[in-house]
Amino acid sequence: MAVKVLPVSSAQDHLIEKAVALGDRDTRTLGLMTPPAYRAMADEGGLLIAVEDEEVVGYALFGLPKRNPYIRLAHLCVATEHRSKGIARALVETIKRRHPQRLGVRAKCRRDYGLSGMWRNLGFVPQGEARGRGRDGEFLDGWWLDFGHPDLFSSVESNALLVVTIDHQVFADLSGPTVEDGAEESRALEAGWMTDLVELAYTPQLVHQIRDITDAAERHHQRAALSSLRQLAPDAEAVTRRSDELQRTVIEMMPEIQGDAAALRRGVRYIAETSCAGLQVLATRDPLLARLADVAWEVARVRVVAPSTVTLHVDELRQAQLYRPADLLGTEFRAGEVAPGAEGELVAFFEQDGLDGGSSFADRLRSLGSDAIAWRRELLRDGEGNPVALYVWALDRRTLLVPVLRTSTHHLEESLARQIFFLLKRLGRSYGAETICITDPHPSATARSASGDDGFFEREGSLVAFVVDVCGSAAEVEAAAAGLGREPAAKGAVLHAGMPAEVAAVVERAWWPAKIVDSELPSFLVPIKPRWSTELFNVPAMLLPRGETLGISREHVYYRASGHRGESVPARLLWYVSDGGFGAEGQMVVASSRLDEVVIDAPDTLLSKFEHLGVYGRADVVEAAGNTGQTMALRFSDTEIFPRPVSLRRLASLAEGLGLPWSSNLLISLTKISNKLFQAVYQEGHRTT
Repeated sequence: MAVKVLPVSSAQDHLIEKAVALGDRDTRTLGLMTPPAYRAMADEGGLLIAVEDEEVVGYALFGLPKRNPYIRLAHLCVATEHRSKGIARALVETIKRRHPQRLGVRAKCRRDYGLSGMWRNLGFVPQGEARGRGRDGEFLDGWWLDFGHPDLFSSVESNALLVVTIDHQVFADLSGPTVEDGAEESRALEAGWMTDLVELAYTPQLVHQIRDITDAAERHHQRAALSSLRQLAPDAEAVTRRSDELQRTVIEMMPEIQGDAAALRRGVRYIAETSCAGLQVLATRDPLLARLADVAWEVARVRVVAPSTVTLHVDELRQAQLYRPADLLGTEFRAGEVAPGAEGELVAFFEQDGLDGGSSFADRLRSLGSDAIAWRRELLRDGEGNPVALYVWALDRRTLLVPVLRTSTHHLEESLARQIFFLLKRLGRSYGAETICITDPHPSATARSASGDDGFFEREGSLVAFVVDVCGSAAEVEAAAAGLGREPAAKGAVLHAGMPAEVAAVVERAWWPAKIVDSELPSFLVPIKPRWSTELFNVPAMLLPRGETLGISREHVYYRASGHRGESVPARLLWYVSDGGFGAEGQMVVASSRLDEVVIDAPDTLLSKFEHLGVYGRADVVEAAGNTGQTMALRFSDTEIFPRPVSLRRLASLAEGLGLPWSSNLLISLTKISNKLFQAVYQEGHRTT
């Protein structure tokens, strides 16, 4: 029979007595607690019992201080004969679920009880120590379980150029009284000129290692030194999942590295905590941890580097950490509507610097769920369930109205903001809107900053953009945009046949999905193997497909052989899935994109430049180089998946219908095609009848 966790009121004397009897069996570790104390805590909602077959097998006794936002755990007790069943975890999780508004749980436990493993497994982190009041003066460890409220997961914000986590080796180098061999490399991170560039941070694993130092004086010295670093509090459950994933990958890819299991667990934990805290750089001098660098990047997108790498490559590392649209691929970001009654809970995530007061913002959000207009209140959450973006929309004739558009403080906020603007344009297109009007008086600063890149402009206090759904000549696009009270899509832009490629590309982005086919903006057909098409576009679909809303990143990179085929930038791309395994029926044009950059260089150089945009590993980029030693990287953006993929047979038919020469050789490598063929394929891919 499953264990049930139940709250106990002060009136349930028989249950309180059973909890007292269970506690009295283990007063050595719990300490003496009188029955009136149990009853007093129960009266304030601070007693939970675990019941199995009508037997009380465990309990949690805790206080809920009125002037402090945390929970004070007095007893966490499980009957000896019922341990290792997950009862303690169930009790702690119930506390967390019943009191989500609190910041976390505090507990104290004697060091000599040897229970640190239990606290760690439950997600607690060491938080200071003090001498006990007993005659032996034994130290008590403080333990903290963080509930991960927004003020804590925003901790990756920094005025520094780059935030870097460090392991215990680097920390010891920085805090030690003497300079040991190799420590100079770490101490360079504290150089005066680095102060405004790099901020050092620590995660719970570092605190655990300090807690395990046996020399009390050194332990206290290192604890005091933590105050100079930024503290990060990644979600414990997310860290456990990421650690398990990393451990499995290490076992599979590097069986020879498993000699020191404890050291491996520590290294994996550092990587997982860095990843789940939203950071991407971990500095270490530990040789074993350095050997995990490839796995760390493959699984967790964390760069494990030496301190010297940080000092030499601050700008490159910062760019990779700040803007990572590839992180939206294959993630657990999910969309859903705001549940009735949940409006007040969102204030803490989306109130913009006090400009939109909590109650008024919540009331406005409620009103947009109850009036006569069919508002859609869309909420995006990350993999841990944290709200990260909120937007409300409705169609008013030919205008997509957006009275609320907010992004919360998150390490992917810039990527999310850019993705939402693209999503709104796709929504507008699918509903036949010609204009998008964002009337939110206080959108996030990140969102407002990103809006200009997508053609949004200020009009009477709103952000406005046009949706010009025409793939045709400059005259046809101009005619469709006429009457919208349009602003110029590009400074000094006048639409005409033969207009420069650079100007046409700006107009096409601002008035997306407009395509000006009689401009000088060229078009290319790019063959792509199903493996990479699935990774980049989810076509062919994965067995566990990504969510459609955020599955496609706005910017990505594709690698191919370095031979030139007349590429130029900017340009349009059509993606042709080759070698589908289903004959001609499995080969099709599935999407279009905008080509933003073409770079030919050594694989390692390209990886250092584009790794934050891609799904490729080093071996894949090297393979693309072949015998030449160089690879071509195509950086592209704003991919549109065709509702109706264009088959190989239909592609050939369209070319022949335009009187264009056609050969299967055109599909072997990247090939320039006429804009007329691009137009025909694009329109076929979006055909609705």
